[in-house]
Amino acid sequence: MQPVSLVGFGEAGSTFAKVGLWGAAARVFDIKDKRLEYDSAGVSGCDSLSEAIRNSSVIISLVTADQAAKVAESVAHFIAPNTHYFDMNSVAPQTKQVAADHIGKAGGHYVDVAIMAPVNPAQLSVPLLLSGSDAEDGSAVLAQLGFDNVQVVPGDIGKATSIKMIRSIMVKGIEALTAEMMLAAQEAGVTEEVLQSLGADWTEKAHYNIERMTTHGLRRAAEMEEVVLTLNALGIEPLMTRGTIARQREIGNSGDLKL
Repeated sequence: MQPVSLVGFGEAGSTFAKVGLWGAAARVFDIKDKRLEYDSAGVSGCDSLSEAIRNSSVIISLVTADQAAKVAESVAHFIAPNTHYFDMNSVAPQTKQVAADHIGKAGGHYVDVAIMAPVNPAQLSVPLLLSGSDAEDGSAVLAQLGFDNVQVVPGDIGKATSIKMIRSIMVKGIEALTAEMMLAAQEAGVTEEVLQSLGADWTEKAHYNIERMTTHGLRRAAEMEEVVLTLNALGIEPLMTRGTIARQREIGNSGDLKL
């Protein structure tokens, strides 16, 4: 099994480490103090980025959107030649291209990876899209690590993440619309009537969408900021997406929205 390093240890990183056969040997670095999480997952927590990636042949980056390019730049100072760097962060295509430039100049193999669904309950079966010149080789590496739902998208770095970013306009937008609808319905005292009018499955859908926002709203808002960059680069005014950012951030900050 190839030595694996994880940079960032949130929901995705911890899930992959817990279920992957490589997890027990993984080295992890996160800018937050996550010793308890490391112990729970059975991974080796490191005090520095350089320690975490030293001599690794596989690096998986799972950090917040605002840190993705910065992490790639820092990793480039320590990465071993021919190391595969899997950028699984939810960022704009141009952000990934900047990150890829850092890794490429340092002799690493950069792979643009888009995670296309929540990592739980799918875990290592979560659908992944890969793009870039090293995507085919990267697909084989991920298969060795137990990822079994990997698809290579022909095209340059940024192609896979373009699909995710544009898809997020709808997915995160529906969540934000759900929250706005529920807030209004509660104030008007017509929550059950509104949900019933939408269909029998909408009570469950509303609960799910709100849960995702209360738990991950701040992270989703950061991702949608990257969607704004994506849309701007395409020459499309992100009118609806800016509203999604505001509502996701509001619910994420509140941490609670009773239905």
